[in-house]
Amino acid sequence: MNKALSRTEIRHQIRIARRDLSGLQQKQDADRLFSRLIKHSRVQQAGKISVTLAYDGEIDTLRFVQWCWKNNKKIYLPVIHPFNKGHLLFLEYTTTTEMVLNQHGIFEPKLNKLDTCPMTDLDLIFTPLVAFDTQGNRIGMGGGYYDRMLAPWFKDKSGPYPIGLAHDCQQVAQLPVEEWDVPLPEIITPAMHFRW
Repeated sequence: MNKALSRTEIRHQIRIARRDLSGLQQKQDADRLFSRLIKHSRVQQAGKISVTLAYDGEIDTLRFVQWCWKNNKKIYLPVIHPFNKGHLLFLEYTTTTEMVLNQHGIFEPKLNKLDTCPMTDLDLIFTPLVAFDTQGNRIGMGGGYYDRMLAPWFKDKSGPYPIGLAHDCQQVAQLPVEEWDVPLPEIITPAMHFRW
């Protein structure tokens, strides 16, 4: 009988699968995801959208970001809070934003208080994930940033509406769930659009 994989093992396997996608597959996935996103009614209605830039094999959102800029939608990137451990700030991202590497080796906007946006002012938050299942459960990189941030939305639907973005290869049958995990109402992949 197969032993159920731990969250750490799932995270490891899916990150390898994601990184192993060819350059062509990455581009095709990004293009198919882009086509889905720009037709989404919540995207069309949103003015302020948080998204992440691709890292470690994640699906590339740059084309979508550029489309948002052309369509008068403001884009915000998550930035690790400098002194509130485990929390994020959201800074506006434009064509002139100065980028710096954070402690995890991920590019983020250089911290400038004038560019910050309160999370509650965001309309949509595209949530990164490592793996997801058919119930809307997700696991991220293990820092808990998004679970903490989305807890109010899960409790009383306050704050920005979260949607997960992923490659199709990041889907698993069932994730082991912890009490702090926040399931997502939607996850969009190049081939599928899940709603719960």
